[in-house]
Amino acid sequence: MVTTPVLPKNFIFIRIFFLLYFLSSFSSFAQRSTSNAIAYDVRNYGAKGDGKHVDHHAINRAIEAANQAGGGTVLIPAGRYLCFSIRLKSYITLQIDAGATIVAAHMDEHDGQYDDPEPNPWGELQYQDFGHSHFRNSLIWGENLTDISIIGPGLIYGKGLQKWGDRTAGLGNKSIALKACRNVILRDFSILQGGHFGILATGVDNITISNLKIDTNRDAIDIDGCRHVRISDCLLNSPNDDALVLKSSYALGRPLPTEHVTIQNCSVYGYDEGSFLDGTFQTTQKTAPDKGVVTGRIKFGTESNGAFRHITISNCTFEHCRGLALETVDGAILENITVSNIVMHDILNAPFFFRLGSRMRGPKDISIGTFRRILVDNVIITASNPTYGSMLMGIPGHEVEDIQFSNIWIRIKGGGTAKQARTIVPELETAYPDPQEFGDIPAYGFFIRHAKRVYMNNIRLEFEQADWRPAFILEDVKGAYFTNITVQCMPNIPRFVLKDVFDFLLQETSATRPVRFKKTKSRSLL
Repeated sequence: MVTTPVLPKNFIFIRIFFLLYFLSSFSSFAQRSTSNAIAYDVRNYGAKGDGKHVDHHAINRAIEAANQAGGGTVLIPAGRYLCFSIRLKSYITLQIDAGATIVAAHMDEHDGQYDDPEPNPWGELQYQDFGHSHFRNSLIWGENLTDISIIGPGLIYGKGLQKWGDRTAGLGNKSIALKACRNVILRDFSILQGGHFGILATGVDNITISNLKIDTNRDAIDIDGCRHVRISDCLLNSPNDDALVLKSSYALGRPLPTEHVTIQNCSVYGYDEGSFLDGTFQTTQKTAPDKGVVTGRIKFGTESNGAFRHITISNCTFEHCRGLALETVDGAILENITVSNIVMHDILNAPFFFRLGSRMRGPKDISIGTFRRILVDNVIITASNPTYGSMLMGIPGHEVEDIQFSNIWIRIKGGGTAKQARTIVPELETAYPDPQEFGDIPAYGFFIRHAKRVYMNNIRLEFEQADWRPAFILEDVKGAYFTNITVQCMPNIPRFVLKDVFDFLLQETSATRPVRFKKTKSRSLL
């Protein structure tokens, strides 16, 4: 016989009480969420979104209201919002909805102006350029903020921004500028024609940048003196300047390091401005404003006062642009860098440009920097400009050190001449660091000078058209170890040209006899 348990008389009332409490709490939470979304809709603060009226005052009112309430999401719904400076506040998410465009207004066409650039004594010393020294003269800016986000999927169009360092009051030259902030998320939106910088983050800790599409007229993303940075899944087109740049400048009055950075699953391009976002991928533009080929690369430097440490670049592609550049020329320490799983297609200058120099733009007491412990693995490259080869270069008395390349395949178009193979590459110790400054490169593969402990394993170099340059030139190198090397060379052209090289090893395959010697003043290996 089954006995039905007898429940306490008040049990049913207890269950009803908790059910009603739960429903009441859920309803209250839903109402708060809905009311917040409605409360901070910029249209409720006077924004028109019609592309005719200037809307930044309304957007700033919505941001201020959300901040005063302790934080929240400021919603920019579909529409076209003409704006001068938008001032971010802590605990704010600026959500640019699908179909929404924030358009940088021009003060010659609309009533208003951008915030004036704040004073910066370090900028006046010209340790870095005007754009790096001032932040408030921007379309969207924030300073000394905590817990801020800008999310998409809308568009920021920098139509009225300047792309050069014009100091005229009222002009803006950056789409987004963040200074001395913490806990930042930038995600899912696009930038067209971003001005001097699409995004400039200086002295920012804990920043995540994800799934952005930027098609711009100068730098796409600059990370300057930031720590704990995550950049992923971004598509960056910047034919007139660099796509993704890590810097370590003196903009905040001290040499802040850029460290603990991961860059992954990103692509950089040098297509004509605007032709990436519209899907036409045009390549009519041949040169950048610096007179070199179109840019669009990943680079460390040139502003390099502090340090670049503990950084990884992985699973990225380069297309129709310059190659990877790691540079320290103003005293910065550059160390502990890994680069892996990279494809570069149609590279227009040096596939790799690793440079330790002594420009020394900074306080007078700074010392020449260091460049060490770099690992590069699993890279496929096609390159089309016969002027260049990859360049790993220090300066006399200051070597690049402990550099390891493995599993590298480079196929160039070729066309280098015997005259080019005899070129003497200038030192240019204090010059601006870029491959084009050095002129023709006499090696089609790697030109290595002033280096210590260079390791290369499983390297394949080849060309499509006849190239009369050697594959490798080493000058003033202490410790050079090559294993599993396969290179194409024209008849009687040496694979290696060595000058002042100490402790050299060449083990072409496991079946061949190694070539090794402790010191050579001058030698060629066919």
